Amino acid sequence: MTPRTVLNRGLLALAGLVLLGGGLLILFAGLDIYRRHDLVPPVGWPLTTPHDVLLGSADRARWSSQGWWWWPAVIAALILVALLALWWLLAQLHRRHPGALPVGGTPPQEGVELRDHALSDAIAAEAGALPGVEHATVHITGRPAHPRTHVTLTLTPQGAPGAALAALWEGPLRTARRSTGSPGTAHMHTDVRLQVAHDKPHRAQ
Repeated sequence: MTPRTVLNRGLLALAGLVLLGGGLLILFAGLDIYRRHDLVPPVGWPLTTPHDVLLGSADRARWSSQGWWWWPAVIAALILVALLALWWLLAQLHRRHPGALPVGGTPPQEGVELRDHALSDAIAAEAGALPGVEHATVHITGRPAHPRTHVTLTLTPQGAPGAALAALWEGPLRTARRSTGSPGTAHMHTDVRLQVAHDKPHRAQ
């Protein structure tokens, strides 16, 4: 799971909890559930009966007496929150991976495409089987005409980085370029990150 996915899921979960809590608060008050079921809400709990309002006259008077800066500050904060939400929404709509890559020569064959996830899975499976490689992950980003491959190789403690890079270039990456036959993948930029797996401790009997 990428950091971006973790952030998106965390923000969605937080927004969902806030909306769920607000909805339950309004629902309990609107249906008069506290009185019907003899429930005692916490002291100072807002919206406990259908006739309650979120901000009463005393609350409005108290907030209005804070000074001239109070409402401009509240409006500025709300605008900032709205702009951040809009930025986050646009970031989700902006696809950072090509989606589908054309297959064929120049020009590529019409109607023949290869999903980027299928190609990245194929490269990862072949790279993970290379000598000295314990695990491999591959992500393809960029536009269909100019894709970019991000490869992370987890080497065994005995794996040689130079040999692993050469085998990756001559094996999985060359296979990907040859199988697609697309000029975009023929000049695909590749970023490779190498890391070494840790030895598991052995238990002595």
